[in-house]
Amino acid sequence: MLKDVTLGQFFPGNSLLHRLDPRIKIIATVLLIIVVFLAQNMLGYGLLILLTLLLVAVSGIPVKTILKSVKPLIFIVLLTCAMNVLFTGGENVLLDLRWSFIHLKISVEGLLGGVKMALRILLLIVDTGVVLTYTTSPIDLTDGIERLLSPLAKIGLPVHTFAMMMSLALRFVPTLIEETDKIMSAQKSRGADFSSGNLVSRVKALVPILIPLLISSFRRADELALAMECRCYHGGKGRTKMKQLHLRAADILFLIFIALFIGVAFLPGIHCSLLGITGFDFLF
Repeated sequence: MLKDVTLGQFFPGNSLLHRLDPRIKIIATVLLIIVVFLAQNMLGYGLLILLTLLLVAVSGIPVKTILKSVKPLIFIVLLTCAMNVLFTGGENVLLDLRWSFIHLKISVEGLLGGVKMALRILLLIVDTGVVLTYTTSPIDLTDGIERLLSPLAKIGLPVHTFAMMMSLALRFVPTLIEETDKIMSAQKSRGADFSSGNLVSRVKALVPILIPLLISSFRRADELALAMECRCYHGGKGRTKMKQLHLRAADILFLIFIALFIGVAFLPGIHCSLLGITGFDFLF
């Protein structure tokens, strides 16, 4: 299961998304996240799914890899969906369940709410991975974050340090996952059992994993700090960039495409909903 986690991994390639400026990809990701949270109607989610499929096709990332990134979170998605189904009220009741003092109603509104929440989580995972982490190297991601936040450096905020910390944290997620898998395999070879027993027993069984993982994390952090000091790294002040970021026509066109998609698919519904016009509510 841990081998299926692809969060933070970069898959080299030469697709359109790989070649885009990291600043544009960060802005596009933020816009997509906002739109995912704004969508309320199933038609809106359908449009987002079509856009996601298009982005996956353009990125060149295998569909199998995308599905692997979703697989470890299926339990969370199903649990969130079930909670919305059971605890979201509605007028159109499909099933009324009663057990002593427990009273649960499953309605059409609850089912739609559960499906929407599940789609929202899946779209956030896939869109963020395809547009940003899978197609952007850690170095480019650091440069993009630093350039976008560079105005804040004028008021004394450590923008370079913040960008470096985010990049390192994202970079070491796959490393820690791989280390956890190795520790679990080593413990299993010594007779450890992580899949049987009640919840308390399983939590206790994780202690032999967490302690070595914590020690390994501190060791890796110390080695990284030593390596950075040996390379005379003392922060971003006075440092130059080996690779300069320059916006190209493809970057501008991609951002315009995302903005037009949001404008055409969602803004009319938002505007009409605010005005109380229901004729366009299907767009939102």
